[in-house]
Amino acid sequence: MRKLYLLLLFALSPILLFAQAGTISGKVTSADLGTPLAKASVFLSNATFGTSTANDGTFTMQNVKSGQYELVVTYVGYDSYHQTILVGATPINLKIEMHLKSYDLQEVNIVRHPFSKENFAKFIKYFLGTSDNAKKCRILNPTAIDLYYHTFEKKLVGTADEYIMIENKSLGYRIKYLLGGFELDEINQIVSYGGQYQFEDLKGTKKQLEIWRKKREDAYYGSSMHFFRALERNELDSAGFKMYRLIRTPNPERPPQIVIVQNIDKFMAKGMIDSANHWKELYNLNKFRETMIRTPTRPYEVLRTTDEAGVFAVTFPDCLYVVYTKKRDEDSNSYVYRPLDMANYMSTIITLYKPYTLIDLNGIVMLGKSTLYEGAWSNDKVADQLPVDYAPADKH
Repeated sequence: MRKLYLLLLFALSPILLFAQAGTISGKVTSADLGTPLAKASVFLSNATFGTSTANDGTFTMQNVKSGQYELVVTYVGYDSYHQTILVGATPINLKIEMHLKSYDLQEVNIVRHPFSKENFAKFIKYFLGTSDNAKKCRILNPTAIDLYYHTFEKKLVGTADEYIMIENKSLGYRIKYLLGGFELDEINQIVSYGGQYQFEDLKGTKKQLEIWRKKREDAYYGSSMHFFRALERNELDSAGFKMYRLIRTPNPERPPQIVIVQNIDKFMAKGMIDSANHWKELYNLNKFRETMIRTPTRPYEVLRTTDEAGVFAVTFPDCLYVVYTKKRDEDSNSYVYRPLDMANYMSTIITLYKPYTLIDLNGIVMLGKSTLYEGAWSNDKVADQLPVDYAPADKH
């Protein structure tokens, strides 16, 4: 049976790259008790900058790359604190007041679901991924994740009320992931997740550090981050990217996805194999009839400026077909559309759920639930992600 899983990206924190570095300091106190909060976690979302408060509630982060960040503060028993900040040459000093959590009756009655090895295995597959990087990536506190499978809807939903601790020995990072939500929709073949997370470099030998450097560069080149940075800088050709318009219309010979899946389940349960096989054949039909406009799309056709400095809108009709010509598609299970005369380059189809999406100068999608990926980028899960302040050392 044909399988095609798509990755729906949640919003990530915006961050802009500039040459200079700045300093962020401040004091964290309880708004309810008026006392300083010691050992509160303070970090810049999805980056490598983070610290904890001292006994008097103060903190300092130095040598932070200039740009726009989301500052996050967490403390046990308190609502998390979020503030967008713009780091520059002038030091930033913050007075942060945190509020005690208020638990209503519904929250008190929430019951965690029993740990299931089957559900956790699915979560690992679609959260960490199945790449070579994922094979050297593990979750250190699996019971922190609450997973529940909705049988009728065929959805696996995941939440976590504490950080998921991840060790990535392939890229050399330890990640603290504050999961905003996870959902695997097996009927529509969409996996979506998002949250805020902090990267920390693992310690290693000189040889290990060099291996991690090369692995990180390999993960970066051809990624969505690489593409959006090149798009904003008008460097697509030199970076190895090509864009094309892809026109799609629904395949009239293929029934809706939910109808197909329900009939397969129904006839399999009744032991009516021939009928089930008929619906499996329909399942394997292409969902769309697709036509590619072979004249390359240029950056000015899809990129727009906004009123906010360093933030750009990306908009296009139909779908955007992105080809990275410096890597081949080695995924034998990939069903992404490809013209017969097109070389087997790594390719991704982008569909917008909204009229546009927003990106920043660091190549990060800022507008939540706006972008759907099929193909290469849909395979890039947490094990393949890099911090938003990452920059490759070489010139590719």
